[in-house]
Amino acid sequence: MADDVPRPPRSGAADTGAPAYPAAWEADVVLHDGSTTRLRPIRPEDADALQAFHVAQSERSTFLRFFAALERLPERDLHRLVHVDHVDRVALVAVAGTPRPAAGTDGDGGGADAPERIIGVARYDRVEGESAEVAFNIADAHQGKGLASVLLEHLAAAARERGVRRFVAEVLPQNGRMLHVFRDAGYEVRQRTEDGVVQVTFDIDPTERSLAVMADREHRAEARSMRALLTARRVLLVGPGPQPERALHAAHAERVLGGLLPAARDGSTTVHAVGVPTAAGTDGVHVHERVDDVPAPVDLAVVVLPAEQVLDAARRLGALGVRGLVLLSSGFAEAGPEGLARLRLLLGVVHGAGMRLVGPASFGIVSHHDGTTLDLSLAEHPPRPGRIGLFSQSAPLAVPLLAAVERRGLGLAQFVSAGHRADVSGNDLMQFWGEDDSTDVVALYLESIGNPRKFSRVARRLAAHKPVVVVTAGRSGQVVPPGHAVRPTRAPRRTLEEVMRLSGVIRVENQHQLLDVVQVLAHQPLPAGRRTSILASSASVAALVAEAAAAAGLVVTGRVELLVEDAPVDEVRATVERLYADPQTDVVVAVRLPTLGTPDPAVAQELARAAAASGRTTVACMVGLHGITDDLTAPDPTGRPRTVPAYSAPEDAVLALGHAARYAAWRGTDRGRPVRPEGVDTRAAERLVAARLAAGHATDGSPVPLSSADVAALLATVGVHVWPSVRVHDADEAVAAAERLGWPVAVKTTVPALRHRADLGGVRLDVADEAELRSDVAGILALAAGHDPGPGVPPLEVQAMAPHGVPCVVRSAEDPLFGPVLSFGLSGDATDLLGDVAYGVPPLTDVDVAEIVRTPRAAPRLFGYRGLPLLDVAALEDVVARVSVLADALPDLRALELAPVVVSPAGVAVLGATASVAPADRADALRRLART
Repeated sequence: MADDVPRPPRSGAADTGAPAYPAAWEADVVLHDGSTTRLRPIRPEDADALQAFHVAQSERSTFLRFFAALERLPERDLHRLVHVDHVDRVALVAVAGTPRPAAGTDGDGGGADAPERIIGVARYDRVEGESAEVAFNIADAHQGKGLASVLLEHLAAAARERGVRRFVAEVLPQNGRMLHVFRDAGYEVRQRTEDGVVQVTFDIDPTERSLAVMADREHRAEARSMRALLTARRVLLVGPGPQPERALHAAHAERVLGGLLPAARDGSTTVHAVGVPTAAGTDGVHVHERVDDVPAPVDLAVVVLPAEQVLDAARRLGALGVRGLVLLSSGFAEAGPEGLARLRLLLGVVHGAGMRLVGPASFGIVSHHDGTTLDLSLAEHPPRPGRIGLFSQSAPLAVPLLAAVERRGLGLAQFVSAGHRADVSGNDLMQFWGEDDSTDVVALYLESIGNPRKFSRVARRLAAHKPVVVVTAGRSGQVVPPGHAVRPTRAPRRTLEEVMRLSGVIRVENQHQLLDVVQVLAHQPLPAGRRTSILASSASVAALVAEAAAAAGLVVTGRVELLVEDAPVDEVRATVERLYADPQTDVVVAVRLPTLGTPDPAVAQELARAAAASGRTTVACMVGLHGITDDLTAPDPTGRPRTVPAYSAPEDAVLALGHAARYAAWRGTDRGRPVRPEGVDTRAAERLVAARLAAGHATDGSPVPLSSADVAALLATVGVHVWPSVRVHDADEAVAAAERLGWPVAVKTTVPALRHRADLGGVRLDVADEAELRSDVAGILALAAGHDPGPGVPPLEVQAMAPHGVPCVVRSAEDPLFGPVLSFGLSGDATDLLGDVAYGVPPLTDVDVAEIVRTPRAAPRLFGYRGLPLLDVAALEDVVARVSVLADALPDLRALELAPVVVSPAGVAVLGATASVAPADRADALRRLART
């Protein structure tokens, strides 16, 4: 699914008292069958469309919805149904088709414009408090596509935003489909039958099962939408005509036509062409004057037109039942505001017609499926068939990437260039590759990631059974090329790296490394471990390889076999067999660099045979060999060909092998279960935050700081206790506070620069009596005399003394791009100056939490470093887990900091916490496509 971009802020009531239209609820979605549709709140001007929808319904559908025969909606009822307040009465409609754009915008000319029509309605009416009655009605022609399930998801989200927590419904017993929609949504449904009607009740707060159901439905829908593109058998090429505005458009169309000709001639693909003069008289190609003349149905269309003409073409393609549109043209979002408006109109047309969009500025797609090749790309020659799925974005970068694939002899199952990824993105392809039996390895060249939170979830699911190798543009992954829609981010540059690591993604530095890693994963079994043996032609080479292997994270066991360059065949065979017979060997690195530079086929043959027979992962660096070659290929015991990949340099070989070994270790490790601490009440947390946002009038997105009492109450909803403290002005108040809290106490300044700085005298610990306290108060006040703690803030704070331990910091921040970003580190200047912090993006598993706590370089201090006592790390992990659950559940929690969190041998003490809240719009809260 396409990466999401910011939407208008959530709307409340307008200043006039009239209900504001909640534009943020609009969404384009993928349905169960892979087609698309648009959801939006109902509007008063929908009256005619709603009446037309009702009249078109079958008698049975009308009876199941209204419990009575009703040929037309009475005007009074129709008025009530389309006039809602978007608070206590909410209705969402699913619509197909697109209204004609306003005059003066691109695409206002003629065209096969499909009037917007309603194909589904979902509504709720609040009955009391947090309960609302729901009803659904789906067009007969669109039943069975999962439309009711999608509407339920979005209606429940809107209801929760308005304070509704429970849905009730009355359903006739014969309406089995609707009952299944409720039961299959993952909520705990309660039902009883009364007077011949089934009364259904269920809470709509997300549960572990409901979230899993939503993710699984999204996965299957997006996978099907990609399968429809990659297995298309009826294709239409739309070119610029005999007099193109740009010669490049005509050249692109001719190149695509050339790629289609083999499939057209052998009959495996039905090819239609419009506006491609060279197609006339070509065997197997059906040439038409206009798009309207093309017989339906058509599975996939490739469009090479000036940007101004694409919208009209897309409208006409919708009438042919096209499931996907590959757009090679540019001139959209990268061309400025006018181009962005043009792209928004195009997405509305495409999604309203049930299509997915690949592009703009795509290099095209190539798919090998069931012995046939679908080549809709600008490549001069399609890549050879194989078992690698390859995704890239902009067209220019696809050129060297595919050239490198060809040079290495790699084979692809599919290649997709998403261009500016206005719709189809790497997430969609990963969903497909998770289901595709013809793909073993996935490689992605990403110039931008519009929805890292969803990327993490989808990649983690895929990486559990297939390797995912990624290279990003720039180390931070936060480059935004022209034409790409990406939210701004405040997250540290390391955040994406941590997201990928926790997801099991293999991240590499460049295109060269991408293919280095892919070729070993595609042609060798996964490493069983990191124990490495070396076959080399000299001791000096072996030493260099051993050093490189250690740097790549491999473990050199000491098994090194030297093979002189003029060794006879028998010696070659014996040496290789001895190396592979070692039970302490998991992987093998073979480096053959003869001084005369002459290839040695005997070594290659014996190495390939032994590697295939043993199942040990092997890489090679041999003169004259590069990539995937027949010289290093041999069958394994099952008869499957296994090729030892050849590299240009030993360092490249061991680096790729190290990545493969780490991935194999990650995949073989239990990744845990989502953290679900006891005593968590996120609903109470939501109510508290909503109340503070309302009191703070946070309508412009500015953060509202919470008071100490509010922060303590917020953390208490997830079972985190903040030690109480008392702020005071002088020694007398400090002594009184200590008497209430109990001796010994800690006293500290409230000046931000000195607040946690015991080393500078801003904190005094283990204060045992009044005299000592008065002396410490005087010293702290003198130290802070030149600092201002802030308006109305007392200069001192007194707190009961916590057990001694190691102070840590736990933070969470809501980022527009990443969503909640959790960080953990040990307190101190070194941590801040050196960036010794671990990051994670919730939701987290218990294994993720354990890794986050152990990742900082200073973490050994928690585990008995240099004689220190072992600390209660389990209690610390519990606090981190609870903070992650809170951050995941509350998008409006802008920032949260727990500092210090003192970890002792017998527990943890949270001695301070601050937080702020602000309205947020999380990117992947619901299934939706980008609308730019």
